[in-house]
Amino acid sequence: MKRRLLLISNSTNYGEEYLGWPRAYIKDFMASTGVKNILFVPYAGVGLHEESLEKSFDVYEKRVQAVFAKLDLNIYSIHKEADPVAAVEKAEAIAVGGGNTFHLVAMMHETGIMKAIRKRVQEGMHYMGWSAGSNVACPMLKTTNDMPITEPASFDCLNLIPFQINPHYLDANPEGHGGETREQRIEEFLTVNRDMPVVGLREASLLLIEDDKIELIGYKPMRLFNFGKEPQEFEIGSDIGFLL
Repeated sequence: MKRRLLLISNSTNYGEEYLGWPRAYIKDFMASTGVKNILFVPYAGVGLHEESLEKSFDVYEKRVQAVFAKLDLNIYSIHKEADPVAAVEKAEAIAVGGGNTFHLVAMMHETGIMKAIRKRVQEGMHYMGWSAGSNVACPMLKTTNDMPITEPASFDCLNLIPFQINPHYLDANPEGHGGETREQRIEEFLTVNRDMPVVGLREASLLLIEDDKIELIGYKPMRLFNFGKEPQEFEIGSDIGFLL
């Protein structure tokens, strides 16, 4: 399968600038393409302006553009395009931002860009996403951490990879917390979806996927979950091509 994906667990590490830690990886990902203009999907950014979603998306576009400009890249947002599907069809690369995955998926189905993006990526267009933008590259929505603030037409996502990602994966169970750990929630998912592996992608780590090759990059190991098996740890640089 033809694909060029940069799937980032999180945009910002504690105490760092926005999109600080993955900047070099984003720059490297785009360097060989010669592409400078990237279509941005801001639909996960629902709480950036109290007045309206439209203004939240405006704020999000400016925030991402401020970072990408430092990388000699340009962002233009799909929420300003009269025909979102046509915008995807003409795009040279796609970036999908983090935020609320339910709202992101709902808007991607509503605008028709879910199928359009999948088609373009299968044709070789570069795709990058962080947090919700990584989650939506998976077969389905079901391993997001987010509150279901809206109901998508479907939980089906881009299905660019044959496994699920749980972004911001945490091992810790905070002191005094009586609810489920992240691992327990993933095990619940696996009880119902027994044939679908789940990658717990810790913050400050990402997956670089080129065709049928996959590389774990960053600073922290990933945790792989399969139904009926003990979770496995994979260090940075491990061979995880079997996931594809």
